[in-house]
Parts: sequence; structure tokens; C-alpha cells
Amino acid sequence: MQKLKRILGSYTQGLNGPLLLCVGGLHGNEWAGIKALDLIMKMLEVEPITNPSFKFFGKMVCFMGNLPALKAGKRYIRRDLNRLWKPEHLKRLRDPNFCRHDVREMAKLKQAIDREIRHWEGDEIYLIDLHTTTATGGIFCLPVDTKPSIEVAKEMNAPVILGLVERLEGTMLQHYTIGDHSKPIKGVVFESGQHYDPLSINRSIAGVINCMRTVGSVLPEHVVNRHDQLLISYSKGLPKVARLIYAHRIKWGDRFVMQPGYENFQMVRKGELLAKDRHGEIRAVENGLMLMPHYQKQGNDGFFLVHKIS
Repeated sequence: MQKLKRILGSYTQGLNGPLLLCVGGLHGNEWAGIKALDLIMKMLEVEPITNPSFKFFGKMVCFMGNLPALKAGKRYIRRDLNRLWKPEHLKRLRDPNFCRHDVREMAKLKQAIDREIRHWEGDEIYLIDLHTTTATGGIFCLPVDTKPSIEVAKEMNAPVILGLVERLEGTMLQHYTIGDHSKPIKGVVFESGQHYDPLSINRSIAGVINCMRTVGSVLPEHVVNRHDQLLISYSKGLPKVARLIYAHRIKWGDRFVMQPGYENFQMVRKGELLAKDRHGEIRAVENGLMLMPHYQKQGNDGFFLVHKIS
């Protein structure tokens, strides 16, 4: 297992440019983003040797999310680290009786990210949150519903899903991009595929490098074609932009069981049986595309339905 450390690495050449903050492993069963960021750090170190004209503008810092959960190989230990970034939790982070387990991890991660933001003297700050899903069948970006974040997401050569970040309460992306901060931050979640698909690592690398180009960290001529082609080929036939139409939340004691075999972006019809819980059958409220069907023991999100839009 890769050594667990809060900061995976940082890179700068001292040139003016944006601050790019990248986080992998907010969920402890999602290692692809961490492995991708580790490889990107190594690639950046050797790039000036193999390509003397290479320039990096600004600074890039990569973080590991939930270290205890990553060590255990579980989504979280007691509470989902990517659902805890709520005002009522954040204001209690100094309370030792409250700040335990996953909340403590949030405090440590927040401290590390805030330190980079506080010391940054530039104007542009971007946040990329890397994830994977239990289901197969596609990659996608989740921007916050602001023009700058959507523009970054559109350049990553993956479907852009609108409205989903706002539906999830207490995410890290919401905290840093929507909350009241001294410096504006633009951000996006990138879902690179199924948890244990080796190519999810490659797609995470391609997504981050495309983002580096979009925000101006690297020059377009220094990004090789294969990164674009990898994402374009995997996104073939998928909607360029879609919007959330339904989200099913699992409540404690529901005994939720997803019907087997669903993939991301699979078409479902109104009335189709999607899952069951202690209340009975759960059927599609309307026609749509399936997203993130729940095939793991932990987590409160059953599934999402989205509509393709122009």
C-alpha cells in the first residue's frame, strides 16, 4: 500500500499563474485519484529534463483525504468525510468532544488546504476533487452551478452534470466554492470510472492534465494528444451536458438494495423497478439516465437520474 501522508506533493517553477489544489481519497475505497496525483507529481519533476522548454505557471498541491479510511479500505470510518463540510460542523472543529474520527480528518485536511490558500498571493485558485464510482459505464464532471466552474468542467472532455453538487449536502467542493472565503475558488469534481478499473487512474491523470491546460498552468502545446483521446473515446455516445432530475437518499434503517446490473448513463424508463427498501419497490419517477447506482455497503445516496440537455 502507498504510504499515507496528507500532502502527496507540490510543484512550482516560481512563475506567475494559478494555484491548483487537487484532492484524492476523500472516500477511503477510492484510490485511483491518489495514484494518479502521485504519478503526475513524478511526471512534473522529470518533464523539464525531457522537455527543456516546459514551463509550469503557478503552483500545484496534491492532498490525500481520509487517511484512516484509506488505510482501512472503507468509504469512511463513521461518517462520510465528503458530507461533513457544513456550517454547524465547521464551527465546532475546536471542540475535542465533537472533533473525533472522520470529523478530525476533515479538520486536518481543511487545515492543510487553508494553509495553501492563505499563503497564496495570486488571484486564481482552482480545486479538483477526484472520485470513482461503484458502477461502470462512464466518466463525468460535477461543477458547482457557476459559469467559471462549468467552463472548467466543459474542457475536461467528459460529460458535465449540472445540479448534482447542489443536491449533496456538506461536500468539500461546496464549502470551498460556494462558502464565504477571502479568495474566490473555482472547482469541479471529476469521476474517472469504476473504483477498481486500472484505467480509472489513467483517466484521472488525463482529467487533471486537461484541467492544468484549461486554467493556464501549462501551455497547450505541452499537453500530448493521448490525454484528450483517452477521455473522448471513453465518453463517446454519452451526453455532453446533463442535469439532475431526481436523487434518491437512503435513510437509516431503509435496508436499501439496488437492482443488479445498472451502469452509469444507462437509460431507464418511467415506472421501471430500480431498487427496493423496507417500504417496498422504488421505481423511476420519469425517463432518465442512471448515475451512481449504490452497490456498496456505506453511503446514503441510492442513485441519481439525469436528463440530457443541449
